[in-house]
Amino acid sequence: MQKKILLAAILILGFFQWGYSQNSIPISQSISFNSPDSISVSPGSPIDSPNSLSTSPNSIPDTRNNPPNAPNSIPAPRNSPPNSPDSIPDTSYLSGIKKELQVIWPANRTINLVFHGHSVPAGYWHDHEVHTLESYPYLVLQQLKAKYPYAVINIIITAIGGEDAIKGQTRFATDVLTKQPDVLFIDYALNDRGAGLEKAKAAWEKMIRAALKKNIKVILLTPSPDQRNDSMDPGSDLAQHAAQIRALAAKYHTGLVDSFKCFQDIIKNGASLQDYMSHVNHPNKKGHEIIAGEIVKWF
Repeated sequence: MQKKILLAAILILGFFQWGYSQNSIPISQSISFNSPDSISVSPGSPIDSPNSLSTSPNSIPDTRNNPPNAPNSIPAPRNSPPNSPDSIPDTSYLSGIKKELQVIWPANRTINLVFHGHSVPAGYWHDHEVHTLESYPYLVLQQLKAKYPYAVINIIITAIGGEDAIKGQTRFATDVLTKQPDVLFIDYALNDRGAGLEKAKAAWEKMIRAALKKNIKVILLTPSPDQRNDSMDPGSDLAQHAAQIRALAAKYHTGLVDSFKCFQDIIKNGASLQDYMSHVNHPNKKGHEIIAGEIVKWF
């Protein structure tokens, strides 16, 4: 009887071993599921090995949302501008200047921005105070340095308070061209009203032609406001000078900063012009920021 029981036990045990071998996973086979909670069986590892199963979300890198050229696929070096001015294509008026502003030492050079005009670029506010660092030439410098941290930029102000374009043109060769400007900004219209459109135009054209002959990039500015003048009147003297400056920019293919239109838009939007002025015809910092913002768009 005991022999029969032992024989039956052997047969049953053999049956279960045969069944297990049919359903077991070969140790050389691997299983993987393409999901963050994937299960993988390493080749050559026993199925019950501690290292054979992985349920960690990081076990298989998930690159479904990272195409080959995605920004995260290859980290770009930070704070490493190009060494060559030709590395960034640009077709705008100041494309060459913008490329040079990105060149790093020792291949870079100093870029000269010259501001020629009257009291506004010279920095005059109310009571004859000169707020150099809060006026648009130096506000432009601040913004350009934020954008081009490796550039050496000289801000050169040749503007004189109370001067018009006729006087500014007489000293143009000695006071402006000698500074070797890369970009020249001309802002005289506010004071040109006394001379009239014809004389002002002749002086502006002489300065523009002299600069272009030296391959200097020129940007013309229409006038900032005078609170004694109706900025919304198309027949006002300031509006006529602004129109003339736009025509000169188109004729000579120079850059244009239309300050006059910017302040017209402010008035159209219901804002008070006084909020932008330190004096009857001198902007405060808020007003200078409007002009500086338009200049920086060229860069």
